[in-house]
Amino acid sequence: MQQEKKTSELCEICSEIRGENVIIREKNHQEQNNRKNNIGLALVGITGGAAVVLSVIAAPFVTPALRKVCLPYVPATTEQVNNVLRALRGRSGRLVDLGSGDGRIVVAAAQEARLESVGVELNPWLVWYSRWKAWRSGVSSSTSFITHDLWKLNLHNYKNIVIFGVEEMMPQLERKLVQELSADGLVVACRFPLPTWQPIASFGIGIDTVWLYQRP
Repeated sequence: MQQEKKTSELCEICSEIRGENVIIREKNHQEQNNRKNNIGLALVGITGGAAVVLSVIAAPFVTPALRKVCLPYVPATTEQVNNVLRALRGRSGRLVDLGSGDGRIVVAAAQEARLESVGVELNPWLVWYSRWKAWRSGVSSSTSFITHDLWKLNLHNYKNIVIFGVEEMMPQLERKLVQELSADGLVVACRFPLPTWQPIASFGIGIDTVWLYQRP
């Protein structure tokens, strides 16, 4: 009888241990699931936040492509910048760079040609970078950069107009220049010439060519 009693007590103890083990395993499993869920939520939050940040950064670069005439950001080569400076040699008055990108033409014109220069650019990131670049180059007092649509800018106040355009926009730009270019104004067209105006000079070859125009 005593042996049977001991055996029964041992069975009860084993049952309790097994039950506790089951509870512990279930608890551990639940904790693992909770950790996985928390990690998943954190990853979703990080991914969503990164997507928002990328969207904010990319939007100014993508938006111009949705316009009727797209003026993409393509940095000028060193040779193109040098050709623009050759075209501006001996000039005075204010300069405006339509679609100024990272500001290299504006900065170079202020440094080398000693012209008060303005950059017009739709992308605010590029405008901020250009301002920083002008400050680093020591010409912030003679340069300015604005976030503005070039088609809505009045060109009457500028004697020197630089444009790195695309072929599709040049006819419309020519019509705008007919209405707004001052009598002593000068146009420096880069990459693509104006469709009907005859240049008074050109500098460089191939993609680095710039054309110099006066009002017909």
